[in-house]
Amino acid sequence: MIAAVRLRDLGLERGARVLFTGLSAQVAAGEALAVTGANGAGKTSLLRAVAGLLRPSQGEILFEGPADASEARHAHLHLLGHQDGLKGARTACEELLFQARWSGAGVDGALAAAERLGLTRQLSLEVRRLSAGQKRRLALARLVASPRALWLLDEPLAPLDAPGRALMGEVMAEHLAAGGLIMAAVHDPLPIAARVLEIAA
Repeated sequence: MIAAVRLRDLGLERGARVLFTGLSAQVAAGEALAVTGANGAGKTSLLRAVAGLLRPSQGEILFEGPADASEARHAHLHLLGHQDGLKGARTACEELLFQARWSGAGVDGALAAAERLGLTRQLSLEVRRLSAGQKRRLALARLVASPRALWLLDEPLAPLDAPGRALMGEVMAEHLAAGGLIMAAVHDPLPIAARVLEIAA
């Protein structure tokens, strides 16, 4: 289990463009970190770097708890990107079960997650027939179905209505209360208490 994530003097580049340098921050168990900044500042890239999908140009990303960074990324974190990554031709149930099994969860966990996110009635529908908010809740259900300590969330609330945002706030609070960690790239405030890391231009 990840007890903390530390960013130490981190720098990221995309192509020939420097996104940021000298970035330092940390988030520990039970805490949320809201990553803010202008479009193109590097918020999404930061999450991808923590997930191991981008290599920093300087500095380091340290995980406290697992044996090494590879184990932390393989077994102890979820990355939910700005795009939901759902297959439109599958039913919501098929998609959720596929994603949950891929990350080590069973059928019971997947169905419980669907109920927690208010999706039980939509499970028989094809994903392409879901609204944008329902698709986002289906993507978020994967986090609940197969619990992992660190949630990396890219604009998690963007397509959700007010009740959906309130529900997601409850789910996030439950995750933190259980010792989880959240790093979220956001434009709007999270519905939970969170420290703010601003990536300046």
